[in-house]
Amino acid sequence: MTDKIVVLSWCGDEAEARRVARHLVEARVAACVTIVPGAASVYWWQGKVEEASEWVLIIKSVRSRFDRLREELARIHSYQAPEIVALPVVDGSPAYLDWMEREVQLR
Repeated sequence: MTDKIVVLSWCGDEAEARRVARHLVEARVAACVTIVPGAASVYWWQGKVEEASEWVLIIKSVRSRFDRLREELARIHSYQAPEIVALPVVDGSPAYLDWMEREVQLR
């Protein structure tokens, strides 16, 4: 098991997805954010089933930066209750994992 994580979140449009991704990387709470367009979400919201087109954010970070990442994401996100889910990275390429670690260090 590593201390690396992948955080998933969703945005309602491309502009917000790009703004959020850039903010997280510039704040050094994410080494990289991959934006995947064209997701279709079906979910309960305020007592009824909703459908939406969304952009998925795949955020690569480390566990020690998660609290700050979650705070930043919640602060700048347009959703009232944005999905912010962290998944552990069990193992990976040593070179990539080292790169992730370096990029989330405060400078």
